[in-house]
Amino acid sequence: MITWLITLPIVAVVFVVTRLLLRRSGRTALRWVVAADAFLLVGAAVLLALAFSGSPAHAAAAATAQNSGSGSAALIGAAIAVAGASIGASIAVAYTGAAALAALSERPELFGRAMVIVGLAEGIAIYGLVVAILLIGKA
Repeated sequence: MITWLITLPIVAVVFVVTRLLLRRSGRTALRWVVAADAFLLVGAAVLLALAFSGSPAHAAAAATAQNSGSGSAALIGAAIAVAGASIGASIAVAYTGAAALAALSERPELFGRAMVIVGLAEGIAIYGLVVAILLIGKA
């Protein structure tokens, strides 16, 4: 855990510096961005190696994680259900909302019908939340 706390500010600083360099133009900025990406890749590899190193603290955490395997799987499934449903709903609302605004600009009397269609698209996210609640209840 301490590794993540040390590494997270470094990653954030490198990300901010990379974003600032992307605003510049030219070959020098591209070289700096590639160097920053290489630095992040090496840092991620080191962090992964530290995470998979066999220390006693990691072994104890792994033993407790094996005891609660089905509960954690249900929570991961709930997270996937919410994330997938939210992403799907956002895509659906984006397309139906744009179509509804286009239709309303031509015929304002279609407001009720257009909002029903957009509301149905938002219902996808509610279904994801219902599935997540059911999965959390099983955990």
